[in-house]
Amino acid sequence: MPPIVEKTGPNASGNGQHLDLNGNVFELPSFTMKEIHDAIPAHCFKPSILRSMAYVVRDYFYTSVLIYLAVTYIPLLPNAYLRFAAWVAYTTVQGFVFTGIWILAHECGHGAFSKSKKLNYTMGLIMHSFLLVPFHSWRLSHSQHHKSTGNMDKDTAFVPHTRDSWVKRNLGDKAQQNLVGLAELAEDSPIVSLWNDIIHQLFGWPGYLLFNLTGQHYDGAKGMKISHFYFGEDSVFYKKSELGLILLSDVGVAVMIAGLVVAGQVFGSWNVIVLWGVPWLWVNNWIVAITFLQHTDGSMPHYNNKTWSFARGATATIDRDLGFIDTHLFHDIIGTHVCHHLVSTIPFYHAAEASVHIKKVMGQHYKADTKTPFWTAFWRNQRTCKFVEESEGQEGSGVYMFRNLYNRPGQTRPRNLITGEKKPFDVSEGLKTATATATASATAMSMASARNLDARRRLSQSAQLRANLPLLAEG
Repeated sequence: MPPIVEKTGPNASGNGQHLDLNGNVFELPSFTMKEIHDAIPAHCFKPSILRSMAYVVRDYFYTSVLIYLAVTYIPLLPNAYLRFAAWVAYTTVQGFVFTGIWILAHECGHGAFSKSKKLNYTMGLIMHSFLLVPFHSWRLSHSQHHKSTGNMDKDTAFVPHTRDSWVKRNLGDKAQQNLVGLAELAEDSPIVSLWNDIIHQLFGWPGYLLFNLTGQHYDGAKGMKISHFYFGEDSVFYKKSELGLILLSDVGVAVMIAGLVVAGQVFGSWNVIVLWGVPWLWVNNWIVAITFLQHTDGSMPHYNNKTWSFARGATATIDRDLGFIDTHLFHDIIGTHVCHHLVSTIPFYHAAEASVHIKKVMGQHYKADTKTPFWTAFWRNQRTCKFVEESEGQEGSGVYMFRNLYNRPGQTRPRNLITGEKKPFDVSEGLKTATATATASATAMSMASARNLDARRRLSQSAQLRANLPLLAEG
């Protein structure tokens, strides 16, 4: 049953209520985890080794058949255009299958594959190493994500920016001296957004594993300390007792890389790139897109450590729909993610049934968007869910909702951003004034050879002075 919410209008200022980005009143979940567990049929908690292994065999069978068809028949096509189209089709479909293998390893990491820890760890190591993922390293940090989902202080993945950190990321530490609207205007540009999305989708996943992108800051720790591949005692992720498993995970990845090198020498590097490398890039795309949309939406709350609870955090996620691709190839990870966060040990093949029962307990707190096409939702949320802040009148509540700097129709505007102003700053009006100057400045900037941060700051400040706009308040 969809949540019943009170619409407050596009320019609602809060009136002492938590408002999501779309102007809907958000209420804190009130159900208990015991109610959730009691509502789920007992058999949903029981994985089947035979059934789980059958899915592994099926997915690797798909992989083998696709490779056989590609190397046997694509070279026989009569012209280059047909061959190119066939290779595109192959890499796309193989990317779906590879992603399904990643998700099966994900089941192993949660103990949902079987009741046997040894089997879970063995199969997870094999399947994730095949995709260059350090299994135990990811398993341990991902466990922390599930324990702290939606917690601004402790979550480990897709931790959103606060308003202050978002501004500083875009304009530097002296952000109060710059025109924030200009930065938002540039970032919201479709071309800039598309470019950022492409880079994010292709390299965001390995970037997270290597450099902890979108993760916690860990008091500014840098270098190898924040890498999932690091097994030193000063790692920010792992305990001393876990370092042997991290090393084992690295060995698994190294063995796969060595296998790819040997395959390149035997079958040709180009064949390995097309048959394995491009589908692997598709895996990167799907893992980032799926995870992003599971935890980023205008209706999604985040909490500070004081307000957070497991039940609240577990419901700070949303179900979506990708049709046959999700239900057959992605093992329903998109359509049953709320259930997965509430009880992550439920096997994916029981998650749909369990979801029916937990919805009855959750009521309006269950969130799903099955009407918006997957990539439409992705594009929209990338451009509108910029940072989180508390609703006006709810300062200190520890409940944060997504905001952006535009007063788009139907959206809740951010709190007062301007020093000395009692009324919220209408950013859209400021942007109307600054658009011509900002566009000209941005064009000049793109033609300049020195695109460094200082130049960006000078550009923003110059545009601000010419547009006669107020300065951004600190914090």
